[in-house]
Amino acid sequence: MTRYVMIIDLTLCAGCETCAVACKQENNLPDGVWWTQLITVEANGNGFGPVNEMRLDYLPLSCQHCMDAPCVEVCPTSAAFRRKDGIIMQDPSLCIGCRYCMAVCPYTGVRVFSSSKPAYISPFPTGSNPIVHRSHTVEKCTFCAHRLDRGKLPVCVETCPMKARIFGDLDDPNSEVSQRLRDTPHFQLLVEKGTMPSVFYLV
Repeated sequence: MTRYVMIIDLTLCAGCETCAVACKQENNLPDGVWWTQLITVEANGNGFGPVNEMRLDYLPLSCQHCMDAPCVEVCPTSAAFRRKDGIIMQDPSLCIGCRYCMAVCPYTGVRVFSSSKPAYISPFPTGSNPIVHRSHTVEKCTFCAHRLDRGKLPVCVETCPMKARIFGDLDDPNSEVSQRLRDTPHFQLLVEKGTMPSVFYLV
C-alpha cells in the first residue's frame, strides 16, 4: 500500500508564496482561483514591540487529503473520490456544483467554487495538468497527482526555495516523511474532527 503525505516545516517556511504561484501556473488556474494559500500569523503578540523582536510565522494551507474525508462521503456524483494512494481528487466533469463537499469540510478555504466562466490573463494554457476548468464547479489541490503519475514531485515541493516541503509515502518506514515524523515534533490541523489529514506541520 501507499499513503502519500505532505510535510511542511514551519521553521523553514519564509512566507514567499512560491508554492502558491507555482501551483497556479502548473495547474493553469483561472483568475482568482488559488489551490494553495498562505496564512500569515503574527507570532510575537500585538506587533508593537521592538523591531528586532518582531517575527511573523506562516501557515501554508490547501486540501488536507484526509484519510476519512467527509467530502467523499457526501458527494452525490462521486466527483470527490479517493485514489488508492490516499489522494483526494475532484473531477470537474462530474461536479454539479452542489457544494456539499465545501459544507462538510472542516478546513475553511481549501476549496474554490467557480461561479463564472474561467478567465485567464495568459492567452495560452500553462502547466501540465490536463484538468479542464469549468464554471459552477468546485476545485482544490490534487497533490499534483498528474505529476506523481509521471514520477515527479508536487510542484510546490519541487519549487520551494527553502526546502520546507517534503512529500512521500508514509507507509514506507524508510521514507523521508516517515523518518521526519518519527524524529521531529509536529501537528496536524483539527485532528479532533477525526478526518486523519495527510498534511503534517513540523515545529
